[in-house]
Amino acid sequence: MKPLGVLILFLTLYVNQLFAQTQENLWTFGANASFINLQGDNNEKGINFGLPAISLSRYLGGGISIGGQTSIADVDNFSTSYSYRSLDGFLKINFAQGKFIPSLIGGYGFSQFADGLEREGFFPSTETSRTVFGGLTFSIYLTNRLAINLQSTYRSMNENDGFDHLQHNLGISLGFGSNDSDKDGISDKKDKCPSVPGLKKYQGCPDTDGDGIIDKDDKCPEVKGLEKFDGCLDSDNDGIPDPEDQCPNKKGTNEMNGCPDTDGDSVPDNNDKCLDEVGPIENDGCPWTDSDGDGVIDKDDLCKDEKGTKENNGCPVLSNEIVKTLNEFGSRINFPANSFQIIGRKTIENLINIKNLLEENIDGNLLIEGYASSDGDEQYNTQLSINRAEAVRDYLIKLGVAPERLDIKGYGEENPLEDNESQEGRAINRRVQFKSN
Repeated sequence: MKPLGVLILFLTLYVNQLFAQTQENLWTFGANASFINLQGDNNEKGINFGLPAISLSRYLGGGISIGGQTSIADVDNFSTSYSYRSLDGFLKINFAQGKFIPSLIGGYGFSQFADGLEREGFFPSTETSRTVFGGLTFSIYLTNRLAINLQSTYRSMNENDGFDHLQHNLGISLGFGSNDSDKDGISDKKDKCPSVPGLKKYQGCPDTDGDGIIDKDDKCPEVKGLEKFDGCLDSDNDGIPDPEDQCPNKKGTNEMNGCPDTDGDSVPDNNDKCLDEVGPIENDGCPWTDSDGDGVIDKDDLCKDEKGTKENNGCPVLSNEIVKTLNEFGSRINFPANSFQIIGRKTIENLINIKNLLEENIDGNLLIEGYASSDGDEQYNTQLSINRAEAVRDYLIKLGVAPERLDIKGYGEENPLEDNESQEGRAINRRVQFKSN
């Protein structure tokens, strides 16, 4: 064959890569180059090239194929040249599945070694011998239908007009024809589920659970269910299919995603830690507790182990009478101008009285408010008032008052008790005051 013809053949088959080959294709066409190697003691052992070697086979099932093949080559044996032709029938058995498939091949046919002398017929009897052959084939699949093939066979001729020889074929094969990929007896063209074995009445699709709903439309393909629930069950008969029911074995409502709500608190039983008590969802369906019984629930009670008031976030407060007495003592605590020092025997005595009164009334905390006169600028006076409140707090702590009972705040020049125009008024305004906190 001319080189141009070889190129056209291979380009044509290359374009057909889009049609993949697997052993499941009913028909396979192969185009190969062949290599002939003569056997026997008196023959030249060289390699002889031939083209084309063509085969056509039919897949029967179970890895078995039958077919026919023919090949053409030029063979040299010492000084004599022969035109080689073969025509055979064969049986092939595959040993594997997948992209690489080894096979055993064997068959019977005819081989001709023509020396160029004129004789009658395409296969003249004087140049043609009956041939038995066998060997191995290896197929490497590039796509679903296209494969690269390597075949090696030993060919034994039964007559004297030829040579026993090895024939090696290398080329490609193309699968075609209707196939049944899933082996369910329904061709892929008619099979709506070609990759999964199915039933004829469902056009090749399976129905694993036998509920009359094919698997691809069945939300529960392994459970025999109802059509209205897309093949699923409703075990508790609440109208909600099991896959969507958070409590599939307890009758519930749509609002509760299939679960019951025993106590009617809008928390479904599967999330409710107090099934017989009404409670909010934020507390897992349980009622809020009030450990100290002061009417302020624990989650809002800053002092959940002590009775307090709602106004004070559940914490106890000092009575108005106590606060009034504390402020009487506080009015006698005076500070020099521009100072926050605790000085003077009377000031210290009043702080001791405040400490004693707090010890006698252990419930409730105290806010110490610091003030300043109008001497100096506003920012300075605000800081000075904070320092005065801190000085009183620190001294009370030094006397033994628990730090957590005391808080401070500075108000600077705000809320003067007297006129800041007089020296006496300014002295009174340099003070601290107390509030229940």
